[in-house]
Amino acid sequence: MNQCACASRAQAAGEDLKKVDEIIARHGSGSGALIPVLQKVQDALGWLPKEALDRIAAGLHVPASNVYGVATFYAQFRLKPVGKYIIKVCHGTACHVAGAQKITEAFERELGVKDGETTADRMFTLESVACLGCCSLAPVAMVQKEAHGRLSADRVTKVVAEYRKAEGQAK
Repeated sequence: MNQCACASRAQAAGEDLKKVDEIIARHGSGSGALIPVLQKVQDALGWLPKEALDRIAAGLHVPASNVYGVATFYAQFRLKPVGKYIIKVCHGTACHVAGAQKITEAFERELGVKDGETTADRMFTLESVACLGCCSLAPVAMVQKEAHGRLSADRVTKVVAEYRKAEGQAK
């Protein structure tokens, strides 16, 4: 017999909190462990849900306000779920001059999301970044750790199609 979706989500949340507890146990308690624990939890879960932040506060014996303060201060921490593939569009000087904004707009059209958002299927997250350090490839975007350079609107469509095809989601 099949479980209802809410039971599956509750089970997944319980497994996630178990991972959080294991990470806390490896790092000890106190504010000195806060950033490494946040990093490890985000690595394990892909983001930092409220339940995990509350569990970290309790496990490290740190006020929840401190945990939330650190998690919201540093750009590396995500408080919303992200896609399996994170697309980072460079907006550094070379890319800006070469049309980075048009590339971001092409990704927005292709994915149906705005910059900073995640697709409904949690396949893609689109982000603008200051610089990727690939200036000779301008305009450039990274998908995970793979650089896609000299982009055009047509190439954006092809890049997204490659990842969709790999996931069996050809459009």
